[in-house]
Amino acid sequence: MSDSLDALERRIAGLRAEVRRAVKAKENSLARSLRGELRRAEQAWDAAISSEAPAPACEPETSLLPIREQVHQALAMLGVPTSAKLIVAVNDAFFSRELRGSQLTSLRRDEERSFRGDPYARPYYLCAALTDRLSPARGLLADSTWPAESRVLGPLSPRVDFLTSTMRIAEHLARLAEPPAGAMRLLSRMAQNIPGAVEGFAPADPATAIRAARAELEVHRAADTAQRAEVAARATRQLPDAERLFGVTAMNTLRGAC
Repeated sequence: MSDSLDALERRIAGLRAEVRRAVKAKENSLARSLRGELRRAEQAWDAAISSEAPAPACEPETSLLPIREQVHQALAMLGVPTSAKLIVAVNDAFFSRELRGSQLTSLRRDEERSFRGDPYARPYYLCAALTDRLSPARGLLADSTWPAESRVLGPLSPRVDFLTSTMRIAEHLARLAEPPAGAMRLLSRMAQNIPGAVEGFAPADPATAIRAARAELEVHRAADTAQRAEVAARATRQLPDAERLFGVTAMNTLRGAC
């Protein structure tokens, strides 16, 4: 293609020189004919250079779903209180949509404001996970429709929820005929933190990851379930509706005292 471009450029330069000579000699008919040839040569050059231009880089797919629905979809897959970082990773790995952690920063506050303004107007709210002090766990989002025991945390809950998330991702991948490469990489990274889930730095096998996560989960499940039940019972007994979803903070305390 570069050879034909060179030839076209030489042809264009020659035609421009001939047009100048014809105009200077006042050969108007010849000048018009030469200008027509020049335009055609320039159009051919434009077409040739366009075919050599590199294809534009593919941009991430922009989802038509609102941000809160993208987050809700990721939470539905994982089934446990989840950090913004993992929500973004799951959204990218499985749904190939552009979602940034910064977009989630104020999401929980917006959800709380909406709930306090018009309680239960929405089918679900993206709420906080509650610590054993009934305060919002930093950076963790949950689904308001989950049972209270699934939205609170005990001492063992971070590990239990990590194992559960890994299992849910592996189970989802095991059902796919062609698992996305990004999702397999995500599973491999998570499996590195579970004994027996992966060998060295090899790609994780979903079935192996499920067995390893389940084996460790059985060690912690009973104690974690009991701890979460106790926190959930206190939250149900002591807190009004909004605080059961979004936790007790200094601002909540001041609001209640007014």
